[in-house]
Amino acid sequence: MCPAFPDFRLGSVLATSFTGTLSERHGHPVERIPTPQRLVDWLAVYGLAVDSCTSAQLDLARELRESIHAAATAAALQEALPASAVRVINDRSVQGRAAAILTPEGERRWRFGSASAVEDALGVIAADAIGIIAGERDGRLALCASPTCRAAFFDTSRSRTRRWCDMNTCGNREKKARFNASHRKRPASPE
Repeated sequence: MCPAFPDFRLGSVLATSFTGTLSERHGHPVERIPTPQRLVDWLAVYGLAVDSCTSAQLDLARELRESIHAAATAAALQEALPASAVRVINDRSVQGRAAAILTPEGERRWRFGSASAVEDALGVIAADAIGIIAGERDGRLALCASPTCRAAFFDTSRSRTRRWCDMNTCGNREKKARFNASHRKRPASPE
Protein backbone atom coordinates (compact mmCIF):
# COMPACT_ATOMS: atom_id res chain seq x y z
CA MET A 1 0.00 0.00 0.00
CA CYS A 2 1.27 3.40 -0.95
CA PRO A 3 2.16 5.61 2.04
CA ALA A 4 1.12 8.74 0.10
CA PHE A 5 -2.53 7.81 0.57
CA PRO A 6 -4.50 8.12 3.80
CA ASP A 7 -4.78 4.94 5.86
CA PHE A 8 -7.90 2.86 5.59
CA ARG A 9 -10.37 3.05 8.44
CA LEU A 10 -10.94 -0.60 9.22
CA GLY A 11 -14.04 -1.95 10.88
CA SER A 12 -15.70 -5.27 11.45
CA VAL A 13 -18.72 -4.69 9.19
CA LEU A 14 -17.89 -4.89 5.49
CA ALA A 15 -20.56 -2.57 4.07
CA THR A 16 -20.14 0.28 6.53
CA SER A 17 -16.36 -0.07 6.42
CA PHE A 18 -16.66 0.36 2.67
CA THR A 19 -18.60 3.60 3.11
CA GLY A 20 -15.73 4.72 5.35
CA THR A 21 -13.45 4.88 2.32
CA LEU A 22 -14.78 8.44 2.06
CA SER A 23 -14.57 10.10 5.46
CA GLU A 24 -15.26 13.57 6.81
CA ARG A 25 -18.12 13.95 4.33
CA HIS A 26 -19.36 17.15 6.03
CA GLY A 27 -15.95 18.71 6.61
CA HIS A 28 -12.93 18.30 4.38
CA PRO A 29 -13.68 14.96 2.65
CA VAL A 30 -10.89 12.38 2.65
CA GLU A 31 -11.00 9.94 -0.28
CA ARG A 32 -9.30 6.72 0.75
CA ILE A 33 -9.71 4.94 -2.61
CA PRO A 34 -8.56 7.65 -5.03
CA THR A 35 -7.11 5.22 -7.58
CA PRO A 36 -8.08 1.80 -8.94
CA GLN A 37 -5.08 0.25 -7.17
CA ARG A 38 -6.24 1.60 -3.82
CA LEU A 39 -9.58 -0.17 -4.36
CA VAL A 40 -7.63 -3.38 -5.08
CA ASP A 41 -5.72 -2.80 -1.82
CA TRP A 42 -8.90 -2.20 0.20
CA LEU A 43 -10.62 -5.28 -1.22
CA ALA A 44 -7.58 -7.42 -0.34
CA VAL A 45 -7.71 -6.22 3.30
CA TYR A 46 -11.29 -7.54 3.49
CA GLY A 47 -10.55 -10.90 1.88
CA LEU A 48 -11.96 -9.91 -1.51
CA ALA A 49 -8.69 -10.04 -3.43
CA VAL A 50 -8.82 -9.12 -7.11
CA ASP A 51 -5.96 -8.92 -9.58
CA SER A 52 -6.75 -5.53 -11.05
CA CYS A 53 -9.28 -2.73 -11.31
CA THR A 54 -10.14 -0.27 -14.06
CA SER A 55 -11.21 3.34 -13.69
CA ALA A 56 -14.72 2.31 -14.75
CA GLN A 57 -14.82 -0.32 -12.00
CA LEU A 58 -13.62 2.26 -9.47
CA ASP A 59 -16.53 4.46 -10.57
CA LEU A 60 -18.93 1.53 -9.99
CA ALA A 61 -17.42 1.00 -6.55
CA ARG A 62 -17.82 4.66 -5.61
CA GLU A 63 -21.41 4.66 -6.86
CA LEU A 64 -22.10 1.62 -4.67
CA ARG A 65 -20.34 3.22 -1.71
CA GLU A 66 -22.45 6.37 -1.96
CA SER A 67 -25.63 4.35 -2.43
CA ILE A 68 -24.90 2.27 0.67
CA HIS A 69 -24.14 5.45 2.60
CA ALA A 70 -27.42 7.07 1.48
CA ALA A 71 -29.51 3.99 2.28
CA ALA A 72 -27.78 3.31 5.62
CA THR A 73 -28.18 6.96 6.62
CA ALA A 74 -31.89 6.84 5.80
CA ALA A 75 -32.28 3.57 7.71
CA ALA A 76 -30.44 5.00 10.74
CA LEU A 77 -32.79 8.00 10.68
CA GLN A 78 -35.79 5.69 10.13
CA GLU A 79 -36.60 7.46 6.86
CA ALA A 80 -37.63 6.03 3.51
CA LEU A 81 -34.71 4.53 1.61
CA PRO A 82 -33.76 6.51 -1.52
CA ALA A 83 -35.04 4.56 -4.56
CA SER A 84 -31.92 5.29 -6.60
CA ALA A 85 -29.66 3.97 -3.82
CA VAL A 86 -31.75 0.81 -3.46
CA ARG A 87 -31.56 0.25 -7.22
CA VAL A 88 -27.74 0.55 -7.28
CA ILE A 89 -27.32 -1.76 -4.26
CA ASN A 90 -29.65 -4.36 -5.77
CA ASP A 91 -28.00 -4.13 -9.20
CA ARG A 92 -24.52 -4.65 -7.73
CA SER A 93 -25.78 -7.54 -5.59
CA VAL A 94 -27.38 -9.49 -8.44
CA GLN A 95 -24.55 -8.79 -10.89
CA GLY A 96 -21.92 -10.23 -8.56
CA ARG A 97 -21.10 -13.90 -8.93
CA ALA A 98 -19.21 -14.78 -5.77
CA ALA A 99 -19.47 -17.87 -3.63
CA ALA A 100 -18.38 -18.34 -0.05
CA ILE A 101 -16.05 -21.30 0.36
CA LEU A 102 -14.73 -22.94 3.49
CA THR A 103 -10.98 -23.42 3.80
CA PRO A 104 -9.44 -26.49 5.49
CA GLU A 105 -8.59 -24.13 8.39
CA GLY A 106 -12.28 -23.40 8.90
CA GLU A 107 -12.22 -19.87 7.48
CA ARG A 108 -14.53 -18.34 4.91
CA ARG A 109 -13.01 -17.17 1.64
CA TRP A 110 -14.63 -15.82 -1.50
CA ARG A 111 -14.42 -17.42 -4.91
CA PHE A 112 -15.36 -15.17 -7.76
CA GLY A 113 -17.31 -16.66 -10.62
CA SER A 114 -16.52 -14.33 -13.47
CA ALA A 115 -13.66 -12.55 -15.14
CA SER A 116 -15.00 -9.29 -13.63
CA ALA A 117 -13.75 -10.02 -10.13
CA VAL A 118 -14.25 -6.41 -9.00
CA GLU A 119 -17.96 -6.65 -9.83
CA ASP A 120 -18.11 -9.93 -7.90
CA ALA A 121 -16.45 -8.28 -4.89
CA LEU A 122 -18.89 -5.37 -5.12
CA GLY A 123 -21.70 -7.94 -5.11
CA VAL A 124 -20.45 -9.30 -1.78
CA ILE A 125 -20.36 -5.76 -0.34
CA ALA A 126 -23.85 -5.01 -1.66
CA ALA A 127 -25.22 -8.25 -0.18
CA ASP A 128 -23.70 -7.32 3.19
CA ALA A 129 -25.33 -3.88 2.96
CA ILE A 130 -28.69 -5.48 2.22
CA GLY A 131 -28.35 -7.66 5.32
CA ILE A 132 -27.59 -4.80 7.70
CA ILE A 133 -30.07 -2.32 6.19
CA ALA A 134 -32.82 -4.98 6.23
CA GLY A 135 -32.13 -5.56 9.94
CA GLU A 136 -31.02 -9.17 9.54
CA ARG A 137 -27.97 -8.79 11.79
CA ASP A 138 -27.75 -8.21 15.50
CA GLY A 139 -27.02 -4.51 15.92
CA ARG A 140 -28.33 -1.17 14.75
CA LEU A 141 -27.39 1.39 12.15
CA ALA A 142 -26.37 4.72 13.63
CA LEU A 143 -24.71 7.94 12.49
CA CYS A 144 -21.46 9.25 13.87
CA ALA A 145 -22.02 12.13 16.29
CA SER A 146 -19.13 14.09 14.78
CA PRO A 147 -20.65 16.99 12.80
CA THR A 148 -17.93 16.75 10.15
CA CYS A 149 -18.20 12.98 9.75
CA ARG A 150 -21.80 11.73 10.12
CA ALA A 151 -20.73 8.32 8.81
CA ALA A 152 -23.21 5.49 9.00
CA PHE A 153 -21.89 2.69 11.18
CA PHE A 154 -23.26 -0.57 12.52
CA ASP A 155 -23.42 -0.52 16.31
CA THR A 156 -22.98 -3.95 17.86
CA SER A 157 -22.16 -2.68 21.35
CA ARG A 158 -24.10 -4.32 24.16
CA SER A 159 -26.16 -1.19 24.90
CA ARG A 160 -26.45 -0.09 21.23
CA THR A 161 -25.58 3.48 22.30
CA ARG A 162 -22.24 3.96 20.56
CA ARG A 163 -21.86 7.56 19.35
CA TRP A 164 -18.80 7.51 17.10
CA CYS A 165 -17.98 5.61 13.93
CA ASP A 166 -14.48 5.17 15.35
CA MET A 167 -13.43 6.10 18.86
CA ASN A 168 -9.79 6.48 17.79
CA THR A 169 -10.60 9.16 15.23
CA CYS A 170 -13.94 10.92 15.53
CA GLY A 171 -14.57 10.11 19.18
CA ASN A 172 -11.10 11.15 20.27
CA ARG A 173 -11.22 14.36 18.21
CA GLU A 174 -14.65 15.37 19.58
CA LYS A 175 -13.73 14.60 23.19
CA LYS A 176 -10.48 16.55 22.82
CA ALA A 177 -12.38 19.52 21.35
CA ARG A 178 -14.84 19.50 24.28
CA PHE A 179 -11.97 19.29 26.77
CA ASN A 180 -10.14 22.21 25.14
CA ALA A 181 -13.33 24.28 24.99
CA SER A 182 -14.03 23.71 28.68
CA HIS A 183 -10.50 24.78 29.60
CA ARG A 184 -10.76 27.97 27.55
CA LYS A 185 -13.93 28.97 29.44
CA ARG A 186 -12.39 28.59 32.92
CA PRO A 187 -10.95 31.75 34.41
CA ALA A 188 -7.24 31.73 35.08
CA SER A 189 -6.47 30.79 38.67
CA PRO A 190 -4.82 33.54 40.72
CA GLU A 191 -1.36 32.78 42.02
